[in-house]
Amino acid sequence: MLRTPSTLLAASSEALEEVRAQRPLVHCITNAVTVNFVANTLLAVGASPAMVDVPGEAGPMAEVASAVLINIGTPAADQRVAMLEAAEACARTGRPWVLDPVAVGVLPVRTALARRLLELRPTVIRGNASEIRALAGAGAGGRGVDAAEGAEEALEAARSLAHTSGAVVAISGAVDVVTDGRDVVRIANGSALLTRITGGGCALGGMVSAFAGCHADTLEAVVAACASYAIAAELAAARAGGPGTFAVSLLDALAALTPEQVAAAGSIS
Repeated sequence: MLRTPSTLLAASSEALEEVRAQRPLVHCITNAVTVNFVANTLLAVGASPAMVDVPGEAGPMAEVASAVLINIGTPAADQRVAMLEAAEACARTGRPWVLDPVAVGVLPVRTALARRLLELRPTVIRGNASEIRALAGAGAGGRGVDAAEGAEEALEAARSLAHTSGAVVAISGAVDVVTDGRDVVRIANGSALLTRITGGGCALGGMVSAFAGCHADTLEAVVAACASYAIAAELAAARAGGPGTFAVSLLDALAALTPEQVAAAGSIS
């Protein structure tokens, strides 16, 4: 398939329409610090969040969800069991799922967990540059949850990770980079205010899950999610007085975002 910026923008608009029409059920096992913001982001874009992280329930929930998000930001013991249970259910049923390897490489428990989850073949891996390099075995991680490198510095690690895992890999940064190991797509929209609120990256993981649960082409779905989120961030930043009002404005901008705005404002190369 020949992908160009024009075809990707058209696919991004289409994917946003699909999310609004299908209202995908997104099963999230996610960071306790950001669970509320992730759920509200999904509601704003038109998806339906289910925040089920109880062992014994996570697997059955994954089997009926449109897509699953596994974010290892606060991996308590029960949650680790639930994450593996959900990922195994996705492997059995073919449900798309997203791995967000928060702070992998820096801390031992989550790093071991991420390795086990990687064996279960996530559909998408989304993280910052340091997380992606660490998961690919090319780095030691960043400074806690913060990246110590830029997205372009992690590109070769991301391509390698895509080849070995079969996943589409998304690197968040000032310019987001998405690759399936062959094609490389850059999304230059966004706002620096995303780095000044809690859950900016975690919420993008939810968005990616929702789009992957609706759109058949995974790379297109990830690009569409990243572009939609980043464009909404630009719109929110234009009317925000600072990080606090930005977080609220981002939800409003996502709810009001139109496919036409994505097609017109998307900066994809």
